[in-house]
Amino acid sequence: MAVQRITGALRSYPWVLATLGALIVVILLELSGQQQLAQLIASVFALGTAAWTSVGMVRDLMRGHWGIDILAVTAIVSTVVVGEYLAALVVCLMLTGGEALEDYAARRAKKDLSALLERAPRVAHLLQANGSVQDVPLEQVQPGDRLLVRPAEVVPVDGTLAAGADGLDVAADFDESSLTGESLPVTRSSGDAVLSGSLNGQQAVTVIATATAEHSQYARILALVKDAAESQAPMVRLADRYAVPFTLVAYLIGGLAWWFSGDPVRFAEVLVVATPCPLLIAAPVAFMGGMSRAAKNGVIVKSGGIIETLGSVQTAAFDKTGTLTYGRPELLAVRPDPAAGLGEDELLRLAASAEQYSVHVLADSIRTGAEARGLVLATSDDAREEATNGVIATLEGRTVIVGKHAYVRAHTTELTQAELQPGESAVYVGVDGVFAGTLILSDRLRGNASATLRELDRLGVHRTLMLTGDAQTTARHIAAQAGITQVEAELLPQDKVRLVGEVQPRPVMMVGDGVNDVPVLAVADVGVAMGARGSTAASESADVVILTDDISRAAVAVSVGQRTLAVAKQSIWVGIALSLVLMGVAAFGVIPAIVGALFQEVVDVVAILNALRAMRAGRGELKDFSSLADPELESIREAAGT
Repeated sequence: MAVQRITGALRSYPWVLATLGALIVVILLELSGQQQLAQLIASVFALGTAAWTSVGMVRDLMRGHWGIDILAVTAIVSTVVVGEYLAALVVCLMLTGGEALEDYAARRAKKDLSALLERAPRVAHLLQANGSVQDVPLEQVQPGDRLLVRPAEVVPVDGTLAAGADGLDVAADFDESSLTGESLPVTRSSGDAVLSGSLNGQQAVTVIATATAEHSQYARILALVKDAAESQAPMVRLADRYAVPFTLVAYLIGGLAWWFSGDPVRFAEVLVVATPCPLLIAAPVAFMGGMSRAAKNGVIVKSGGIIETLGSVQTAAFDKTGTLTYGRPELLAVRPDPAAGLGEDELLRLAASAEQYSVHVLADSIRTGAEARGLVLATSDDAREEATNGVIATLEGRTVIVGKHAYVRAHTTELTQAELQPGESAVYVGVDGVFAGTLILSDRLRGNASATLRELDRLGVHRTLMLTGDAQTTARHIAAQAGITQVEAELLPQDKVRLVGEVQPRPVMMVGDGVNDVPVLAVADVGVAMGARGSTAASESADVVILTDDISRAAVAVSVGQRTLAVAKQSIWVGIALSLVLMGVAAFGVIPAIVGALFQEVVDVVAILNALRAMRAGRGELKDFSSLADPELESIREAAGT
């Protein structure tokens, strides 16, 4: 089996196979005394490899990317010229084997990303009316279908856990670790929502589909993961910072060694140990490892370039509703205006009816409040929402406008400003051009928001600010509780974009969750979307998606980014330092070319092994992010029996 894996891997990399074949043939010819033929074969193969590499190098240069393959090409040519043809073949093996070595290390580094893709279900077990089970393609599942999920199977679509055949409640455990980073299984009871992508426990259960596969949570996560897994780390940017000086230093040491010794072999011996694999391989492996570690903690980072930027974040900006707060405002009071002649229930019914056509989080709370009073909502064929401002709808022949103070005031007469307590928000209502009353709501700060801000400060992100469309008094109250000093309130989306573009120091991380955050997430240096309950549009425009309803993962993302960037740079410097030491020794003729080539292979392995450390927490870094957990969410889990 091991032999089959090795041969299969070699077939995937024909240049590696060809180089090994050439090396074996040349060694056999050497042993049989045919040195001239061995030298001819080795020289032709090595020069051919150098020419092939040069073509790719020229293409990179034409795209504006400075590469350092020129060192390897020069090493190959110089060793052939001075007759060190075995060393030339070893350098060729290093050059062609670098891709295979990088692929192996990258596969190991992104195993947590790959695990999500590999476990994606392809079929669903559809329960028929007669009790039989039919396997159908996942795309055919529709809301309302009853699906059998067997033990240790992945839940294929979003759904709710069905009761048992006898109508009794069912309790089942599900492993959501690949989705949320939560290590312990969660217990769901009949009627509870079950996430697609969660792993069923030890008993077969029935799940009633609530969404198609395309619109399920897992499909959206898989799309994000696929983009992240296929993205390339910014090696052109990071490695090229060192490429030109490293190349010049190598040529300088080699040239000086040749000059003082008078022996051109010294030049070849120096360049053999200066081959640049650590610069080409170590950093992308580190970035992929960091992306994998982030995914394991419920954070999808879409590219290696974003991991690099996360590691350098200096400023963090936050939306308020649904980000710093729970995003579940409670309806506290209904205050009709006496002049409008509407009672509390009628005012609330009209407002909730109009809010059916809004996607704002406050709209959900108003509708929930109306449903709690048993009010029957009206429908409209003429409703439109103006994002972040409000909604206008024609209901039962009346024009109803619901939204912010300034928005409703522009469409009504004699609007009265509501008197609010700290932490309260007001939604204003107008009917047929007349101010009709106010709805008072309140949202609470997340239990771990302050701890998240303190952790960001510890990580060096000292400047934080709140950008919100909410009222100034409410925004300042929430910001004071969280520990944010700079507050920008009553903003439109374009105002947020402008402020994020102007704020210093950079890079800037913006954390948000709603449709109104899409523009600012797109323009921030790093846009972070709270994707558990946030909009699909926000997740698609963001660079980082948090899979759980947990703001602390923003600090987790920065922490992982800093660790990854540090390991990537360290791996490059380890490779450079070892190469410089070997170049210095080789300049005195102590290291023969063939030995130097083998030493360089060791340097490559050391640099890659060091890069894989990005998959683990570093010294001084939080190893267990549970210390940032939201106590309210934890108590909910405990109450559910997790």
